[in-house]
Amino acid sequence: MSMTSSFFHAPADVLIPAGHPEHEWPPQGKWTYEDYCRLPADGWIYEVIEGELYMSPAPLTRHQRCKGNLFAAFWNFADEHGVGMVLDAPTDVVLPGLATPVQPDIIFVVKERLDIVKDERVEGAPDIVVEVLSPSNWLLDRREKFKVYAKAGVREYWIVDPQARIIELYGLSGSTYALIGKYAVGETVRSEVLSGFEVRVEDVCPA
Repeated sequence: MSMTSSFFHAPADVLIPAGHPEHEWPPQGKWTYEDYCRLPADGWIYEVIEGELYMSPAPLTRHQRCKGNLFAAFWNFADEHGVGMVLDAPTDVVLPGLATPVQPDIIFVVKERLDIVKDERVEGAPDIVVEVLSPSNWLLDRREKFKVYAKAGVREYWIVDPQARIIELYGLSGSTYALIGKYAVGETVRSEVLSGFEVRVEDVCPA
């Protein structure tokens, strides 16, 4: 992959809003959801994984096109079949003891588990998580989030690469993920969790 990662394993001095002394912010490894909620709305994307704060800039337009295309496909299928709820970023997802919170690009929760969807956030592991790679986040999505989603019990993890026009599909196997398939233009991705849902790569990733 030709992407270079520019997400930040954020130092405290980057995060201090005007008028807030440095001692108000916790050291890395000690961040909580309450700390996260005090962060400024300054255009950065903030996520807390196992007490560590990560920040990345707003995504590129290609990223947003891919996310929008796949979100629409999930939404239309879920709405037509009444199988659950689809949400997209920015939605806080709290994975107790692991992430407080993360903001996946797309999540799906089956109708039997909709009690985890609260007004303010999702409390617990979605059944499907989708992350669309960008130069600022690809390493985070493939490393930290890959591990934490598996630990939390997210049953299916989609990784979409807009630049390469490839979708990787992973299924939960014990406490880690096994690759189900890697799909390129001309191929169709079929979910194993959301029975009957399928999408062509070219319909997600524009040329």
